[in-house]
Amino acid sequence: MGIWSSMVGNRVARRLAAVLAADIAGYSRLMGADEVGTLAALKAIRREIVDPAITEHKGRIVKTTGDGMLVEFASAVDAVTCAMQIQDKLPARNVHATEKIMFRIGINVGDVIIDGDDIFGDGVNVAARVEAECEPGGVCLSANAYEQIRSKTSFSFDDMGEKQLKNIERPVRVYFVRVSQPKVDPKSGERPTIIGSQDVGKPLTLPDKPSIAVLPFQNMSGDPEQEYFADGMVEDIITGLSRSTSLFVIARNSSFAYKGKAVDIKVVGRELGVRYVLEGSVRKSGNRLRITGQLIDTDTGIHIWADRFDGGIDDLFELQDQVTGNVVGAIWPKLELAEIERSRRKPTQNLRAYDYYLRAISHLYRFEKEANERALEQLNQAINLDPEFALAYAQAANSYAQRKVMRWNADPASEAREAERLARTALNLAKDDPAVLAHCGMTLAFVARHLEEGAAYLAKGTDIDPNFAPGWYWRGWVQLYLGEAGAIGFFSRAIRLSPLDSRIVIAHTGLAYCYFFAGQYEEALSWAKTALRESPKYVSALRVAVASQALLGNLVEAKATFARAMELDPNQRIANIGDSPFRRDEDVTKLAQGFRLAGMPE
Repeated sequence: MGIWSSMVGNRVARRLAAVLAADIAGYSRLMGADEVGTLAALKAIRREIVDPAITEHKGRIVKTTGDGMLVEFASAVDAVTCAMQIQDKLPARNVHATEKIMFRIGINVGDVIIDGDDIFGDGVNVAARVEAECEPGGVCLSANAYEQIRSKTSFSFDDMGEKQLKNIERPVRVYFVRVSQPKVDPKSGERPTIIGSQDVGKPLTLPDKPSIAVLPFQNMSGDPEQEYFADGMVEDIITGLSRSTSLFVIARNSSFAYKGKAVDIKVVGRELGVRYVLEGSVRKSGNRLRITGQLIDTDTGIHIWADRFDGGIDDLFELQDQVTGNVVGAIWPKLELAEIERSRRKPTQNLRAYDYYLRAISHLYRFEKEANERALEQLNQAINLDPEFALAYAQAANSYAQRKVMRWNADPASEAREAERLARTALNLAKDDPAVLAHCGMTLAFVARHLEEGAAYLAKGTDIDPNFAPGWYWRGWVQLYLGEAGAIGFFSRAIRLSPLDSRIVIAHTGLAYCYFFAGQYEEALSWAKTALRESPKYVSALRVAVASQALLGNLVEAKATFARAMELDPNQRIANIGDSPFRRDEDVTKLAQGFRLAGMPE
């Protein structure tokens, strides 16, 4: 009988439906690598995330294939809300997995032909073709679906333009769905930063695995000059914990937002979205060290573990390992020993080189020209003492990237060559260190303009350590330079990992450029202003604010903002736009258009 059973005389049974088509990105590769494991993971994802979301939003699974499914909804709003719920929950589920399972989801609203429990027709075909246009982890809509929901949800949409879809006669306009930023608070004049469906003005949802923030340890040495030592030691403990893939670890700079403050541990837990907090102190007296630590449950305030570690300065790395291992063991007893052992990676055995390195990092975090120069000097001293100190080379390369961003580079060509040399040396020494991969990947992409190579190193770094926030925001920038999809998700991931980080302006500014290039100038300007509230002298944020204001028609504001930018960097010219490696000509043209309207010299 087939489809003809749906016909009455010459009339075909039809209905209007919202059709969701989903498939798994890289399914063949996943199956080839681990067939049994992939099938088990898919069943778990269906059971824990997909099927409950479909049921909750009144969907009906029409059919499934090995790598995808077709779902029918009576409401386009339900279809899109269901899709976004699935995509929002998958990243946390994927953190546990070696191979990440990611869906592409496409939605269309149209007439479908009914054949028993099955559906056919253009309404289905367009949904499947729209899904093929979507990036992994994303949700895309046809114009028909967009028109049905545009004013009925809290989501926002990026117009991807008309697409000539395979086997579809006419072009179809496609929209990318994203979570909206909340409106400005009428009392404060500010608005919180969006992370997925949460904002940092409210308690963040706890991840699906043990989560921890390490607060700055108190310097008990009585010597303010030893502050850098205590800070650096805590940073290494954070790094060690981050390498356990079974933990969610807040990035260093968000933890350090509490430095020097009396804190309520329960408030810290809500603000950072973590279950546990580690706090402690360091006492360095001559060649002797004492480290104390206590692990606290932020929900109850109960001390889970506390201990004291004594040793000589030569025992520093062993003491750090003891702290890290005891914390991991206290909050996740079932972790395999291998997870703890993975954290035992020493940056160098030369303590004098390590001391110079810690001093340099404290300077780099200040984001000032003189501090940058001092950091580079100290990193070179660390390298001279230990020529195999990979992180010192990587941070030296990073210092040149910082110089280029802030336009402190007096000889760009020469500095680019030196930055590339340092990055490649670091990578040769430590190709599996996520911090090395992140800093060197960005340097190769931004300073040396090897975009694809830099992107590959950054992807590898975030795979190794999904808790390293700089890896995600640098990865977002390189995606932005390449003009490829995914940057918004990378920036958002960095913000979630480090919501209070003063340097997260890098991610805020990246989001501003994403929306600017998409033609969403109001959204771009909002993110630029968010960055400038944190760092009023961040020239890159000022520039995207200028261009956004200009293309919104707010020329008076654009000219005033440009005047502020020129005070910080008087050498700005239209011709210098090419200093940043934006791959797409239309992106460069759009920036130039905005800058000209604001009065930037050619």
